[in-house]
Amino acid sequence: MSDQPNSPESSSVTFSEPQILVPEQEALYREVLMELEERRIPYAVSGAFALREYTGISRMTKDLDVFLTAEDSVQALHYLRRQGFQCEVCDPVWLAKAHRDGYFVDLITGMSNAVLVVEPSWIERARPATIVEIKTRILAPEELLASKLFVTRRERFDGADIAHVIYGTRGKIEWERVLRLVGEHWEMLLWALLFFRYAYPAQTSYVPASLWQDLLGRLSSAIAKDQPNAAFRGSLVDDNMFAIDLKEWGLQNILEDYRTRRMASIKKPREQCA
Repeated sequence: MSDQPNSPESSSVTFSEPQILVPEQEALYREVLMELEERRIPYAVSGAFALREYTGISRMTKDLDVFLTAEDSVQALHYLRRQGFQCEVCDPVWLAKAHRDGYFVDLITGMSNAVLVVEPSWIERARPATIVEIKTRILAPEELLASKLFVTRRERFDGADIAHVIYGTRGKIEWERVLRLVGEHWEMLLWALLFFRYAYPAQTSYVPASLWQDLLGRLSSAIAKDQPNAAFRGSLVDDNMFAIDLKEWGLQNILEDYRTRRMASIKKPREQCA
């Protein structure tokens, strides 16, 4: 694959041609989805497959993203291991993998910064879709949008995905649901919406005027007040880009606080498998 950003082979280039998977890759995805379906494990597909359903955008992908709760991921790993998959828990806060023959499936239970956690309602609200010929479900646009808000690293930024979801759905999104999901992190949502507005000024109305007024009103009130004791939040965006703030400037590592709380809340230890 070319490293040139403008190469048509780059995984970041958007296009609409149907994605062609390697036969072994497609077979693995199909087997995983069939196993989850047969075992009745609640899950929803996200990632490139969900993005295509809402936007028509195809993107080269090396994995299949499956969202499920931490408890259900334990069961999923158990059954996938029995089917001959190699499994590993990469990060108990949010990620496990099942792989075979160089292809893999990500089992995602939240965001790496532990700000957002997959809950049963995420799966209950999922929408029907057919992925690799399997009747399954994809994340609803509200959860898909929320799951991408903190993907803001130098090497990967999902702001364009969010903009495309809003544009592709013509803003037919339950915005109150999105607000509930982001909670105190509403500024990240406002940032994403301003990015959308910049990219698509003619479609500003896809975001309801009431939501613009709400978020801009919150911002106006927040910046009008002096907040000398407000916690530094840069590490929730990217702990690498803000490493100097933590390691040399002595600012609070709120990321560690979030992840510690998440670890304590997980009811069952994530199953380790080789």
